[in-house]
This record gives sequence, C-alpha cells and structure tokens, in this order.
Amino acid sequence: MTRRTTALFAAVALVPVLALTGCSSDSSGDSAGSAASGGKPRLEISGAFMPQPATDMAGGFLTITNGSGTADKLLSVTSSLSDDVTIHETKNQKMREVKSFDIPAKGELKLERGGNHIMFMELKKQPKQGEKIDVELHFEKADPIAVELPVEAATHNPKQH
Repeated sequence: MTRRTTALFAAVALVPVLALTGCSSDSSGDSAGSAASGGKPRLEISGAFMPQPATDMAGGFLTITNGSGTADKLLSVTSSLSDDVTIHETKNQKMREVKSFDIPAKGELKLERGGNHIMFMELKKQPKQGEKIDVELHFEKADPIAVELPVEAATHNPKQH
C-alpha cells in the first residue's frame, strides 16, 4: 500500500508540470508541448500565430509535430477568445469544417494560410498585434496542450520571412 500511495503522490505532483509544458513565454511564438509517455503520442507545437483580425472572425495557424510512433488526431480547439472555435480544411480553394485532422506517427500536421487552419468565429474582443491568444488543443490520444498564439500583422506569412 505504501508504494501505491507514493506513486499516487508522484503522479499528482507531476500534473502541474505536465499542464505547463504546452505553455511558452517564447516571444517567437513557438510553443512546445509533449504528452506524457506510456504509448501516447509525443506532440510538439511550433510556428503558432494569429493574423490580426479585421472582422469578428480570425484564423489560427501552427504546426504539430509527432515525434512518436503512435499516430493521433486533432479533434478540437478551445479558446477564451471565442465560444465557436472550429477546425477547417481548404481544398480546391473551398473551406469546410472538419471533425478532425490526422497527425501521422513520426510526421506533422501543418495548419497554415491557404490550407488547413483553426477558425475563430464571433470574437469576444478584437485582439491587437503584439497580444497573445490562449488556445487549448484537444487530441484523440494525447493530453490537451495549451498554446499561446501571438497576434501578428494581418499580412504576416511565415513562408515569406
């Protein structure tokens, strides 16, 4: 019984550490997070940003890299900026909401301008360049990852930088 109690206390002590691994104070906008081991995918977030919106809608962009041999899926995104946050794909210049995005084992999912992306509808406030927007990514297998999206200029495109 003592071993179980010790293991339980150790697990409880790790919860705040694991919860913070998705957060970043890095001003470059790269946030990293990884799921706990034990067969779960190891996911890292990079290149996160939101162009400053001109309306009550906004897009969010980032890359999710899976360093493990276990595939996963991005199921949803939540944020205090909007109660209506969805994920969209763009095919043949048409955008449509999807239920999930695959994140291949030893691969990546890119959410980028002109392609797959996060969509924020009915914004609660207009974020300005230099601010950071909190989001939480929810997966099929990995634990949720908290990320900050730096608000960049409306024309910001990392492919051009």
